[in-house]
Amino acid sequence: MGQLANWLTFTARVAVVSRTCALVLALAFVGMATTSVSNPALAQEQTVVTEVVVRGNQRIEAETVRSYTMIKPGMGYSPELADQSLKQLFATGLFADITMRLEGTALVVSVVENPIINRVAFEGNSAIKEEDLQKEVQLQPRVIYTRAKVQSDVTRMIELYRRGGRFSATIEPKVIQLPQNRVDLVYEISEGPKTKIASINFIGNKEFSDGKLREVISTSESAWWKFLSSSDSYDPDRLTYDRELLRRYYLQRGYADFRVVSAVADLSRDDSAFHITFTVDEGEVYQFGEIKVVTELAKLNQEELEALLLPKSGETHDAGLIDKTIDELTYAAGTQGYAFAEVRPRIKRRKDERVIDLTFQITEGPRVYVERINITGNSRTLDKVIRRQMRMSEGDAFNKVLLDKSEKNIRALQYFSKVEVTQNPGSAPDKTVLGVDVQEQSTGSLSLSAGFSTLDNAVAGIQLSERNFLGRGLQLSTALSISKRRQLIEFHYTDPYFLDRDLVGGIDLFGSETDYQNESSFNSRSQGFGFRFGFPLSEKSRLLTRYQFRFDEIFDVDPAASLAVKAAEGQEYRSIIGYDYYYDNRNDPVEPTGGWDFLFTQNFAGLGGTVRFISNEVLARYYFPLSDDFLTSWRLDGGYVQGLGDDVPLNDHFFKGGNTIRGFARGGVGPRDITSPNKDAVGALAYVFGTAELSFPNGLPEALGIKTSVFADGGYIGLTDYDQALYPGIVDDFAPRASVGVSLYWQSPFGPIRLDFAQVLLDEPYDEKEAFRFSAGTSF
Repeated sequence: MGQLANWLTFTARVAVVSRTCALVLALAFVGMATTSVSNPALAQEQTVVTEVVVRGNQRIEAETVRSYTMIKPGMGYSPELADQSLKQLFATGLFADITMRLEGTALVVSVVENPIINRVAFEGNSAIKEEDLQKEVQLQPRVIYTRAKVQSDVTRMIELYRRGGRFSATIEPKVIQLPQNRVDLVYEISEGPKTKIASINFIGNKEFSDGKLREVISTSESAWWKFLSSSDSYDPDRLTYDRELLRRYYLQRGYADFRVVSAVADLSRDDSAFHITFTVDEGEVYQFGEIKVVTELAKLNQEELEALLLPKSGETHDAGLIDKTIDELTYAAGTQGYAFAEVRPRIKRRKDERVIDLTFQITEGPRVYVERINITGNSRTLDKVIRRQMRMSEGDAFNKVLLDKSEKNIRALQYFSKVEVTQNPGSAPDKTVLGVDVQEQSTGSLSLSAGFSTLDNAVAGIQLSERNFLGRGLQLSTALSISKRRQLIEFHYTDPYFLDRDLVGGIDLFGSETDYQNESSFNSRSQGFGFRFGFPLSEKSRLLTRYQFRFDEIFDVDPAASLAVKAAEGQEYRSIIGYDYYYDNRNDPVEPTGGWDFLFTQNFAGLGGTVRFISNEVLARYYFPLSDDFLTSWRLDGGYVQGLGDDVPLNDHFFKGGNTIRGFARGGVGPRDITSPNKDAVGALAYVFGTAELSFPNGLPEALGIKTSVFADGGYIGLTDYDQALYPGIVDDFAPRASVGVSLYWQSPFGPIRLDFAQVLLDEPYDEKEAFRFSAGTSF
């Protein structure tokens, strides 16, 4: 009985376990079935794709679409691969929408192509030219349209308007649908008014007033008379430049610890104007202490180096003098064969004494060579026109001084609105790549001019010129000028690099007719042609040779004119050879503030023709700044002409006055026939004049462009070869003349205007005076 009971108990337990296992298996089966039904992708995971079908494409080949799909025929379908395929197709930017699905064993890829841009237009713009806006947009005709690129283009154009001071500008892109999946893209622009600068304030300045610091920076407060200036518009880049200008200004005046703490531009609530605030920390004024130069380079002479030191002990610290001294020492080392010399200023501050000790250390730097010169941005100008201005070539030793000169040479061409020369790492540590990035500007001009002067009265003219013909640097110009006193027509052709060398070659054609009735009772006519050829003698000097053949005629002589004028009536032929020697040691060829230049001209007439003479003229100018605002300039010019076997013809005499020595009329000084009714001027054989001029601030805003100066002119003119027995009325006193006065020069929106007020101090009774001279003109 006991065994039977145990058996029954065991059998029951087995039955319970069996039912439990069956139940678990059943639940697992149901779960698997449920999962399978609820996740069709899993059910299709093993589906093998037999083909890839592309639908919706119009321009783009189906095979191109298939190349971006990662699921190929014969592969099993995978959601992960499908997702990656979609991402790759969207990344091409070719499609606006993409879907991918299975149809049986075929993978169907449906695409909606982005349209092609037919035209890009701008509406409502006037402050910024359409060509400038075109440079900012990526989307161009025949480019695929995408919304992302449109938004990017709008952002760049808005930034362009903000840099021009228009912070309220808005741009709304409009898309016009066209057949064949093309669109016109139109940017509707609302420029809004310029956001002006209401005020510029300074915090922390004690030594210099707000007004003085406003003159230092390039940004200015808005005013009614600045309608042609952009300096009163907010520009973040200009504000950064102003920080540097302030830093330089203070460092040049001894404030070695100066810093600009902040420069903040606050926009007014109505978005109409900015209020700019500079916060500065001036620090203390330092003096130069001990100054010396140290070098271990054998060829450099210690005494010669010390002579180049511009800072002097005891003087106020000036960072500009330090920079100039570095350039001078670097150049001096380079001339002695140390092309890799490095000049490093070692500064030691003695704060308690407010003194800066300065040591210039010259060492042999690492040797670096120019590996390559890359020129970019010149779509019109040939590379060689730019390369010939470089003072270094591939393979040359790198020299910072020559690099700076190269940049100045390229700027001096005036072919480009922007020139940036950079030094970049080369393929090895001892190699460098020079980058020349330029932005071309218009070099041709057609100008119509009109003006008035006390000399020529009303003047009108037309001039056509091209300074970079065919992108080769050739210069062409032709001009026609007509006034009551003079008519002129001329043509000039110049090749500044004749035969691809640093030579100048040119051709001149000209014709003129001038009324000298007021001065000497005759009219003059001149026609001819000439050739020019020049070459450099050194870095700063050039020699220009020339030949000219000219037909001259004196006609319409007044019956009551001087006997000397009547004797000169008729025609002459002049065959002239000559040369100019020019040396330029100025710091700037356009607006010099220091240095000097010298010009010597000599002409010989007699190689054919009917006239024989030799003439010499010299001009020397010197510029010296007394301070940042006061500039002195000195000028000395003189000349002498001598006949060779014959008297010098009337036309080749010197007629001076007007601009030469202010206070006198043109031809108003020198020998004169006082017995003729008009008191005819007959010219002089020699002259020498000097000018001293001081330019100074006039208290007017600099943006007006009005410059003032006081001057003193003086000199001698005279000598004549007229026989007193034949021409008894001619008086000739080689006597001094002098005058003083004030000049005003205004670079007005309508053209240059010049006013000269002069008072004569020394003269002769027969001289013709002119206390006021006015001239003006414009181009349109």
